[in-house]
Amino acid sequence: MARLGLRGVLLLWAGGLALLALSVATAITIGPADIAVRDVWAVVVSRLGGGESSLTPIREGIIWDLRLPRTLLAAVCGAGLGLCGAVLQSLLRNPLADPFLLGVSSGASTGAVLVVVLGVGGGAVSLSVGAFAGALCSFACVLLLGYASGGTTDRLVLSGVAAMQLFSALTSFIVISSADAEQTRGVLFWLLGSLSGANWNDVITGAAVLGAVLAVAVYTATALDAFAFGSDAAASLGVSVTRVRLLLLTATALLTAVLVSVAGAIGFVGLVLPHAVRAVVGSGHRRLLPTTALAGAVFLVWVDTVARTAMDPQEIPVGVVTSLVGVPAFAVVLYRVRRGT
Repeated sequence: MARLGLRGVLLLWAGGLALLALSVATAITIGPADIAVRDVWAVVVSRLGGGESSLTPIREGIIWDLRLPRTLLAAVCGAGLGLCGAVLQSLLRNPLADPFLLGVSSGASTGAVLVVVLGVGGGAVSLSVGAFAGALCSFACVLLLGYASGGTTDRLVLSGVAAMQLFSALTSFIVISSADAEQTRGVLFWLLGSLSGANWNDVITGAAVLGAVLAVAVYTATALDAFAFGSDAAASLGVSVTRVRLLLLTATALLTAVLVSVAGAIGFVGLVLPHAVRAVVGSGHRRLLPTTALAGAVFLVWVDTVARTAMDPQEIPVGVVTSLVGVPAFAVVLYRVRRGT
């Protein structure tokens, strides 16, 4: 049962959107360049056809070409990872499930190192495209293995673990056997999660896929509520278990693949945030999914801000910061699961 009524949830969403907008605007101002929130607003208005801003071309470029796409991509990645985690935890009835449970992250890592280290594609394939292709290959392996062995939830989880180990081993082998020191450093930094290469194409692609997957997830929210009682109970309630499971697994894998391809592997966001949000709005998915997406967006905007400024001019991988925050929260989740709460 939801902790908040409908009016409370609507107010929470309105407040979350306002907090997200304020977080994005404020995060852009944090850094070595002297930028104010009004400067951010002036540049956005100018770029949308509202006249010329009074800022110099360099300061305008810092806002529009560097910080704004990076901050927006952080919001998209946080929202997407949180959404995927909420869906998978309900779909697989596993409170410890997260977007990388299906081996998508490991497959993306393998695709990335094939491009960077071995030069697959002869320069015509970018790191993001290679990571995306690897993620989809890994997911295809999980589906093939999982459904060939019965297609149950447990079999899919075990297939994801197997694929994760396989592609992680392939990545390590390629790096150890073929990469030089500079390539190894670049690949490892990307694998730990980095938004430093963000551009508007990444933002648009990620946002479009996020919007589509969120719409699919909300559309199937009633089915996800039924999955909380098990596959047999969901089937007895009229849910097409195999069709809904395949649809949502494909949607979450696609979104995870896109996010990993543009930002690398960022862990713990999809694992921890859904549990925190459930404590506020309850387990009904029509409320849980949008709220988790909002919470993930705000969370990763600030995590990325810390990652790029805490040790300026050196940047910390985003995945390192999320792990430092997520591991203690993960321990709490394990404790709650053990106690059956």
